[in-house]
Amino acid sequence: MIPVICPIRSTLRLASVRSASAPCTRLFATVVPYHPRRPMGKKKSSTPSEDHLKLSNHHSASESSTPIVDTHTHLSSTFNAYRSRYKEAKHSTLLEFMKAMYEGHKVEAIVDVWCEAPVQKKEWKALADSAITEEGRNKDWGGIQYWFVMGVHPHEAKLYTDAVEKDILEAMAHPRCVGWGEIGLDYHYDNSPRETQQEVLTRQLRQAVRLGKPITIHTREAEEDTERILKAEVPRDHKIHVHCFTDSPEFALRLMEHFPNLYIGITGVITYTTNLNTAELIRRLASSSSSLRIVLETDAPYMIPSNIYSSLPALAKNGGGSLRLPLSHTAMIPWTAEFVAGVAGDGWDTEKVMRDARANAGLVYGV
Repeated sequence: MIPVICPIRSTLRLASVRSASAPCTRLFATVVPYHPRRPMGKKKSSTPSEDHLKLSNHHSASESSTPIVDTHTHLSSTFNAYRSRYKEAKHSTLLEFMKAMYEGHKVEAIVDVWCEAPVQKKEWKALADSAITEEGRNKDWGGIQYWFVMGVHPHEAKLYTDAVEKDILEAMAHPRCVGWGEIGLDYHYDNSPRETQQEVLTRQLRQAVRLGKPITIHTREAEEDTERILKAEVPRDHKIHVHCFTDSPEFALRLMEHFPNLYIGITGVITYTTNLNTAELIRRLASSSSSLRIVLETDAPYMIPSNIYSSLPALAKNGGGSLRLPLSHTAMIPWTAEFVAGVAGDGWDTEKVMRDARANAGLVYGV
């Protein structure tokens, strides 16, 4: 059995899935082992029917509204979470599931993240190859632009080898690859020794800089070392996406001042009462500029925006709000944008946040 232990903030813990007696045989119906993530919130008692995953459009949506670009999602892990939670799932392949969730939501592009060691070579290549041509994207992706980044997450730094690096370098040459990541330091879990995390981060940064690839950074409770290594290894004008930011606003502002092409990734975690840093950073950015240097992301299947439940009254009526969605997906981005707008204050609305974030996604990743 492949363990998939994914504590999700304010959601249910995902169970282990896929055994030798029940392998995934359909193209793209693959399961990828994934690292443990930040646990937040209490474990819920039950899961709503999968019909609730298919969302109605956000109230701000219109024909002229800015399309959704998700700059950080884990598609295989999301599909894995779905198949784990719903034993009689309606959708048997990743692409079928993805198209069903995104249909009608003006999803323009996604940046898929592969950060395991060893590299899941067969899986990433199958998805990326299916999106090379316009014909393939129309047929398999419903016209959505599929892009990806690859690197080794700090949790798995201890597994980084020359062979792993060789496989990542091969992926960098793929026409749908737009960056190196997610990479960085995570001192909350310390799943790999800190010295090893630093060595592997430095090694990957040097390769990304050499290739001119945008960098996706994961940093948690490691402000001093992350800042020191980035400033030592990365040119000031390099493109950087600090994903799912939850550290101090002062740390973010120092990075943004030093790196003019650095953008802060905002997920649904901004909506959680257990996280005050991200909202405070947005307030400071909005007070000093008419635009925000942010990109929007889901980090799916994690970080479900808590404000989404106001759009799901059926769940609230069931057991006093005891039912919670077991995973996030790209169509939830507008709810994160709505919360950002509320924090930013006067002059901001969901559409303005979406517009800024969409433009910034193009600046950092070229998507």
